[in-house]
Amino acid sequence: MICEIPVSSCQSRAQSWRDDEATPLMAGLPAGEFVMGENVGDKFATDTERPAHRVRISEPFALGCFPVTVGEFRHFSPGHAPDDADELPVVRVNWREALAYCDWLSGRTGRACRLASEAEWEFACRAGSRSPFACGDEISPSQANFFYDENGLRIGTGRRTPVGKYAPNAFGLFDLHGNVCEWVADSWHPDYHGAPVNGSAWIDRNDSRRVIRGGAWDYLPRLLRSAWRDWRPIDFCADNIGFRVATSDLKKIPEAAR
Repeated sequence: MICEIPVSSCQSRAQSWRDDEATPLMAGLPAGEFVMGENVGDKFATDTERPAHRVRISEPFALGCFPVTVGEFRHFSPGHAPDDADELPVVRVNWREALAYCDWLSGRTGRACRLASEAEWEFACRAGSRSPFACGDEISPSQANFFYDENGLRIGTGRRTPVGKYAPNAFGLFDLHGNVCEWVADSWHPDYHGAPVNGSAWIDRNDSRRVIRGGAWDYLPRLLRSAWRDWRPIDFCADNIGFRVATSDLKKIPEAAR
């Protein structure tokens, strides 16, 4: 069943599961249709978010409830960030390493894991909303981890915070606004002219740029908006970029989560 915006009956928290103690907690999301891109009247919207366009995601999929944590990533790369706490979102991971983690996770769980497409990511972030943020027209430091207000005043914690500290959105997903930016599968395109409308990733094999979404702990609120998008080189690492895992392979959901 396709749920269109507003999400109505699909807006309750999704059921979640974990394949084993070392793997990310996943949330099942419904198929759906939504408007991707610029919010009407949003003074911070740019051409990278235009034209706004309707996207139909025809099949349910699952997304990590949180960005992949340091503790989870260490099962794949034991020496990573030895001084970081397990519950922090992992950073200093480039796009290739995020993909390699997904491949490793596929082997461990027996389900095909991957990075979300840019459209899937925004669908999950919006969770039925059509405002600049899933929580409304504005966002506060009590709702997400960011550093500066729009006047450049420091109002945030100035560092990553453990995943799940802030309230989830209507799909039961955490930290899609702020904390760390997140790699997605898509190559960078400077606008949405010609973008897929079926929720698939938009890939240019000859382009080494990949999209990041969500904004980070050291950003302004305008860079946490649901429609905000940017890019980094495929081999780029930073202390404010992580990722979360997606899968369309829902055949093996543990019985307790059904």
